[in-house]
Amino acid sequence: MRAPLIILLILLVVNLPADIYIYRRTRRCHNGFWKRLQAVTAVICMAVLIVAMALPARSGSQQMLAAKMWTLFAYLSVYIPKYIGIIFDLLANVPKLWHKRRFKPLTTAGIILASTAFCAMWWGALINRFNINVNEVVIEIPDLPEEFNGMTIAQFSDLHTGTFGTDTAFVGRLVDRINALKPDCIAFTGDIVNRQADEAIPFIQTLSRLHARMGVYAILGNHDYGDYRQWDSPAEKKADSDLLRDEFAKMGIDLLLNETRWLRNGNDSIALIGVENIGDPPFKIYGSLPMSYPDISDGNIKILLSHNPQHWVDSIAGNSHANIHLTLSGHTHAMQMAAGRVSPAAWRYPTWGGLYTDSGNSPDSKKLYVNIGCGTVGLPMRVGATPEITLLKLQRTIKNRP
Repeated sequence: MRAPLIILLILLVVNLPADIYIYRRTRRCHNGFWKRLQAVTAVICMAVLIVAMALPARSGSQQMLAAKMWTLFAYLSVYIPKYIGIIFDLLANVPKLWHKRRFKPLTTAGIILASTAFCAMWWGALINRFNINVNEVVIEIPDLPEEFNGMTIAQFSDLHTGTFGTDTAFVGRLVDRINALKPDCIAFTGDIVNRQADEAIPFIQTLSRLHARMGVYAILGNHDYGDYRQWDSPAEKKADSDLLRDEFAKMGIDLLLNETRWLRNGNDSIALIGVENIGDPPFKIYGSLPMSYPDISDGNIKILLSHNPQHWVDSIAGNSHANIHLTLSGHTHAMQMAAGRVSPAAWRYPTWGGLYTDSGNSPDSKKLYVNIGCGTVGLPMRVGATPEITLLKLQRTIKNRP
């Protein structure tokens, strides 16, 4: 049995009791409108779910994938609020266990919160996922070469261009915002597409406008290897991989494939290391830090681009051999939902967004910055987790020497 069919059956079985519960509650209303509305919307949502799960995700066209994504989103935007309302309505019944009256204000609060959740999801899909936020962060690095003191790096990540189809308006505004910061260097930390290389073709000209005096660099993310699509042959998958590399070249972006570039300013230089994707299961490992930079324990100042922040957690933080001062990652999207420093992404990743260190506020600590991305994948919304550009400013500190 195919996995989508299993998911379909689970959702239908789980949500049927919810619909029955709401129908029975609305049946008590004197106005029959709410009862009819619940019955009609339940049938429509069931049909929407069946259609969405029937659409192929790996073998269908990009338009079909977008249709699947939006229909599933519409379905969830109805049922998540329903469950919020049901939970509060059930809590309102708790006093009846002690033969007391229902606490009706809880039911009212549930209706308000459910309506808020519905509006927030559609606000995140239609408005907030296009609101670009620039975060400015100072990174202290001990004994940073004087010529690099004050250097700025503009980081962006997880564009997932396939989600935008051929509409380049948002990406165009993103490029303009990055260029307006006049960074010394620009770094893209992976996931330029969803499933296949041709998704990026409409955006080549737009992304080619990115400019920084020390260069524009990129690495690949887990979505950039064609692993989310069914291919007729290994040769077809390789051709897709080759096409993506050609697209980066046409954009004028230096794609680092387990490689190091030396950023030079005056007589000083620092290493910019770019590894291919290294992460935790179920994501495949393509990267090799030793191949990218043979001796990571040497005294050179090093900045690492690594898509999945779990690589930093597993291999760099607390590792005395890994003398890597700053790592830039993406991948998490903050699960496209956040309220300040609270996000469901924290259940999956200990380092899901913002700046982290492996030893408190010490200047000597190894630092990680996780950019929460600019695009969307899965659900086409960003609730609170606004598309991010990070402007990192390197600041020289002096080690205490005996």
